[in-house]
Amino acid sequence: MVLVGMPDSPYVRRVAISLRLLGLPFEHRQVSVFRHFEQFRAINPVVKAPSFIADDGTVLMDSTLILDYIETLAPAGRGLMPTGAKRLPALRLIGIAMAANEKNVQVVYEKEQRPADKLHAPWLARVTAQANAALEELELAVSELESGWFGGTRLDAVDVVIATAWRFSQFYNAKEIVASKYPALVAYSGRAEALPEFIAVPLD
Repeated sequence: MVLVGMPDSPYVRRVAISLRLLGLPFEHRQVSVFRHFEQFRAINPVVKAPSFIADDGTVLMDSTLILDYIETLAPAGRGLMPTGAKRLPALRLIGIAMAANEKNVQVVYEKEQRPADKLHAPWLARVTAQANAALEELELAVSELESGWFGGTRLDAVDVVIATAWRFSQFYNAKEIVASKYPALVAYSGRAEALPEFIAVPLD
């Protein structure tokens, strides 16, 4: 199996860390959608990160769909996605974290990809507010944790997406996402980033 994309993407990093937590062997090709456009297009003409090449050559994209497939390969008892009554609350938090990612990526693109004279301040303010709104929801959820992780004694899919979303926000948008507003997320992220599976996939 091959994961294609740069780990400075919260979506790529989410998949890479999940694969490691599941103990599934894979190759990580760090191909950039910006710097290596043609190389990426040869793998996936849509040029979307992450892209994932299954063992039979099928190319998947979208981190959530990739992880849905990966769960089917997980050894018994090692899956990351909650089941039963825990699934619905997990889907809610994953959706919020993915919204935080989407809005933080939009903030990055607005700042780094749009020419300064074309920057649209009202749009930047809007997506920044949406990113903060999502992270406020996650801050509340993390602050109410009764155990170390949403998965209990081990991380689950919720933990991975929340931790990677927070780290991405601070790496690129620390000015817009002020860490002092999110003490629970800061502490939670620090614990996650100290784990070997996270250390093995550095964002920078």
